[in-house]
Amino acid sequence: MKKFTLSAFTKDQQGGNPAGVVLEADDLSNEQMLEIAKEIGHSESAFVLKSDKADFKVRFFTPNQEVDLCGHATMATFSLLASKGIIKPGKYTQETRAGILPVEIKEDLIVLMNQNRPEFLEELDKELVADVLGIPLEGIRSDLPIQIVSTGFPTILVPTNSSKFLKEINPSLEKGIKLCKGKYLLHPFTLETFNPESIALSRDFFPVKDLDEEAATGTATGALSCYLFKYGEVTEEQVSNLSFEQGCLMDRPSEIQVQLSIKDGEIEEVRVGGRSVIL
Repeated sequence: MKKFTLSAFTKDQQGGNPAGVVLEADDLSNEQMLEIAKEIGHSESAFVLKSDKADFKVRFFTPNQEVDLCGHATMATFSLLASKGIIKPGKYTQETRAGILPVEIKEDLIVLMNQNRPEFLEELDKELVADVLGIPLEGIRSDLPIQIVSTGFPTILVPTNSSKFLKEINPSLEKGIKLCKGKYLLHPFTLETFNPESIALSRDFFPVKDLDEEAATGTATGALSCYLFKYGEVTEEQVSNLSFEQGCLMDRPSEIQVQLSIKDGEIEEVRVGGRSVIL
């Protein structure tokens, strides 16, 4: 068994979101995987096992619990498998608790993972969420809803008015835990970006992990892409090549690529990708 740490959604070691990857994890118990995830200490670690349903089975653990899916840990896993020569560029499948999902490795080792079609769930009260985030109500856009959207991991998407308000966010741990109930990501964003070619600038908090901020979150970004299309913030012509910024406000700049496929006005496919480097 070998353990690795990679940084996903970045071209260098200065940015991205670190994730642990453990190869040949078939003989590990649930308790051992959790203990190793705690030891590695990153927000998520991926454990690669054999599968009779897909090319690989991948299980994802935070230091506290197993989760259904993790975008940046998937990027790290398949980048590692390719860089170590275990697999070649091409198309693969991974068995996860969120289902069997396709993954593609390009010749330049960019990894693209398929996520589930979006589920648009309940909308939340803006005053409540503003209070959790520690920003005034005018920091949240009045023309867009705060909504839970899932492409594999339910995410509370919060549209803020500017990068100023996004930067000022100082979440309450107690209120965040109550809001997220241990099962949602909290993902505030703004369309005011540093790079004019980017669609949105985001931050990401997950109260079950003591509100540690994530520098790059693939599942949340997939959900955000679908949200922006649904509410007319991106057009059908744009969705085949969307770029998102995250981690910039914590000095770990990350770039996340998203491709949506649209048929008859509906989202048919969600693909999220980027580069990873071995730390």
